Amino acid sequence: MLDECKALANETRLRVLEWLKEPDVHFPERGGETAELGVCVGLIQQKAGTSASTISAHLAILQRAGFLCATRRGQWIYYRRDDARIRAFTEQLHRVL
Repeated sequence: MLDECKALANETRLRVLEWLKEPDVHFPERGGETAELGVCVGLIQQKAGTSASTISAHLAILQRAGFLCATRRGQWIYYRRDDARIRAFTEQLHRVL
């Protein structure tokens, strides 16, 4: 549970999770056939206003914590929230605290 808390202890990572909760609202430019895969790294990077390496590091931390799922399609990687995992974490946190 400590790794999950550490993953959430960053403003950019929290914003990414918030944005991915409603991807149609926060990333209206994402395209048709790939929309079910999630949001591509490039769009997340643009919205965050960070470098590619910085956003990749943030996304990797969130993925290792179990909060994001990644799907590769060709050269692109798409991210979406793992809402079941997020819910399980919050329930565990509630039980512990």
